[in-house]
Parts: sequence; C-alpha cells; structure tokens
Amino acid sequence: MIPMSLAEIAAATGGKLSETADPEAIVTGGIEYDSRKAGPGGLFLALPGEKVDGHDFAAVARDRGAVAVIAGREVNVPAIYVEDGLAAVAALAREVVRRSEATVIGVTGSNGKTSTKDLIGQLCARLGPTVSTEANFNNELGHPYTVCRVEPDTEYLVLELAARGLGHITELCEIAPPQIGVVLNVGISHLDGFGDIETTARAKSELPRFLDSTGHAILNADDERVAAMASRTEAGVLYFGLGDGADITAEDLDPGDGRHLFTLRTPDGTAPVRMRLWGRHHVYNALAAAGAAWVLGASPERIAEGLSEAGRQSERRMDVFTLPDGTTVIDDSYNANPASMGAAIAALGQVPTAGRRIAVLGLMADLEELSEDCHRRAGAQAAEAGVDELIAVGDGTEPMVDGAEEVAEAVHVPDQTAAVERLRQRLRPGDTVLVKGSRYRTWDIADFLRAKEDNRQ
Repeated sequence: MIPMSLAEIAAATGGKLSETADPEAIVTGGIEYDSRKAGPGGLFLALPGEKVDGHDFAAVARDRGAVAVIAGREVNVPAIYVEDGLAAVAALAREVVRRSEATVIGVTGSNGKTSTKDLIGQLCARLGPTVSTEANFNNELGHPYTVCRVEPDTEYLVLELAARGLGHITELCEIAPPQIGVVLNVGISHLDGFGDIETTARAKSELPRFLDSTGHAILNADDERVAAMASRTEAGVLYFGLGDGADITAEDLDPGDGRHLFTLRTPDGTAPVRMRLWGRHHVYNALAAAGAAWVLGASPERIAEGLSEAGRQSERRMDVFTLPDGTTVIDDSYNANPASMGAAIAALGQVPTAGRRIAVLGLMADLEELSEDCHRRAGAQAAEAGVDELIAVGDGTEPMVDGAEEVAEAVHVPDQTAAVERLRQRLRPGDTVLVKGSRYRTWDIADFLRAKEDNRQ
C-alpha cells in the first residue's frame, strides 16, 4: 500500500484511533481480512462473519506484524474503530487512488472479464509495475482490497468490475475512477439480479458512462448492445472485434489446435499472434486487451509478443491438461452462463483428440424463466460441436439431454458423485473431457480428473 500513518488512515476512513494506537505509526503493507495472511507493516480488517468473527483474531494479526486493526468493536490491540468495515476499506481505497499516479483500467462484461483482466494485467506488466484483481475477487470487498495493494511505484491498476444489479459498477468506479474502460459483451447471466438482458446492458454501460472526456472506452464492435454504448460516453472510443468497423481486429484467423493464430491489426500496423490460451472466445479477450495496451502506447509488435506469451492465471478457466493415459481434460468449471458454456463446448469440438469428445455439464444458475431453453440450447451446441457423449449433471440440466438429439450418448445423472462414477467406468485413453457448470456444481468432477493429472499443457 502507499505508506500512510494511522492518523491519516483514521481520517480517510472516518475512524477513531484506540488509546494504544500510535498516530504516527506508518502502514506500508496491504490490508488483509484473513489473520493468517497478515504481515509486517500491514493492516488487519476485522469483519464479523456467519461462522467466525475476525475481531477474535485481532491479536493473531498483531503478532504476525500488523500495525493495527480496523475494527467495529473493542479489541485488545492498536485499532482504528469504524462503524462499517467494508465502507472503511472502500474509503481507504479511494484515498490510495487519490495519492497514486497509476492509470486505472476497468473491465466488465457478461463473460470473459477475468480472462481479459488477466491478459491486460500481463500486457501492462510488460510496460511497468502493475496491480490487478486476483482471480475474480471483484466484489465490495475484493475491489477495494485490490486497490489497497497499490504501491508508490505502481503504474497500472487493472480492475475487474462485476455487478448483480444497477448501480454496482458505478459504485466500484467511484472507489477507483478508471481512465480506460473495457466492455466485452452483454449476455444472459444473473437474471435474478438484472431481470432481463436490457437491464444487464444498462448496468454494463455504467463503465463507459463514468469515463470523462480524457478517458478511453474500448467497446466490442460485434456486440450491438456494447457498440451502442459509444453514444453514452464522453470518452474517446476504440472498437475491437472480428467484423467491420473494428479498430483492433484479428486477420487470417487460424484455429490451430484450439489455440488460435492470427494477425493482430491496430491503427499503427500489424503483428502475428500465436495464443497459448484455448478457445476462440479468447481471441475476443485478446483483442480487448490489445486495445487497452494500444491506448497505453504499446506497439503492435510488443502487444503481439505479450499476447503470444500470456498464460492462464485464474483457476478452473479453460485449464487444459493431460492425464497419464493421454486423456485430455478441459477444466472450465469455475462458472457458467449461456455464452461461456457455448464457447467451452465449441472449444471441445476444436481440440484434436484420438478418442471421444465428452462434455460433462452442470447447471447454469440464475437464468430464471430462460433456464429450460438455455440448457436445451447447450445440448444442441454439444451436438453441433461433434460431442460423442454428454453427461448432464444435477437438477435443472435435464433439457440438455433433450437438446442433444444427435449426440450418440446423452444421459442425465443426479449429482457429481454419479458423474464421477460414470467417468470412472467409461473414460478411455485418448478421450477429451470438458467439465463446465456454474460455481461448485462440477468442481468435484474436475477434482477427480485433476487427481490423475500428469502434465499440464
């Protein structure tokens, strides 16, 4: 974190110093909410929880070197007392940004946020010291937590901006105002929070609307709802995509073995890219990341080199590995919505395999009244991709089997245990297996296969 005294932090958060806290003590480390991660020079954020209360671990954090604790009730260590811990860390993050000269880059969209954020982070790291959101820690705690990792020499801050309703992205932007805003797509996801796709679009448009005339909005030219956001921002607009009208595009696209090759075209010229990431959807993510890097002044050659060397950084996202018997596993089990499900199934159809293509698919959550149609469509996509066997896992996935009329083997199983048993009995050397579903719903299956892992690609 940018060094601050406890007195300065108390002022920024509206907190009150305890009698044992030294106002002149300097905090140089980050802020942690897990006492096991507390370290010298940092702060510990004590939050009450359903099962444990962080206040009970204040002394542990102090023993591990924390300068003080941000607390909501009395603790027996130096503390800054606040009314609301989450509001306090958000206020502290705003002060960190105010003192920093880092360029803030925000990324949002219905899917691909985490992968694109990871790509932008890797490209920015080639330009200067960079802080970016870890995994998809993008909520009201993870966002300011990430911002508070900014140090005096940080040049780029890359933030994933998620929302489950209107106003959420604006709130995150107010903590760390972006100079560059990337909008990937608008799709069907979290309908329990948004209600419909048009409300989703309005929520995602909060990022370009927040940008001022000195900023840059990087928009997907191939998504009409995203492209329309150009009229709602004061910022300069740069389009990415594969169709006409894109400033950043991919020419001579070659699917390769599922890791695509293409010629990156920017307003400054072209350069070849050979991706390490699997799936056509990563081409869009790469183009969005290239747009951000181009705005920051990187040359086409430097961007292409970075994209060609960029790897997967977040778990359970298109993680492709090989088992000892030659079976290929595509672990994309972190989460799922209709767009990401379709992209993963398409990738399964592209990966070369000596055996069968098997899709093990769990529920796509939060689709409300569209659930049945979306799951039936996923089954049809499996058939279109040439999948040989579909295993639909858990309640709500039965329509996948109905949609997969042309798949040779399409079955529904009640739970992950049954899916694992079916794989144990039927998996053959050389098969390729995709595991995908909304959070937690296929993790046991992926972990069963991961336990057999031999060589990560």
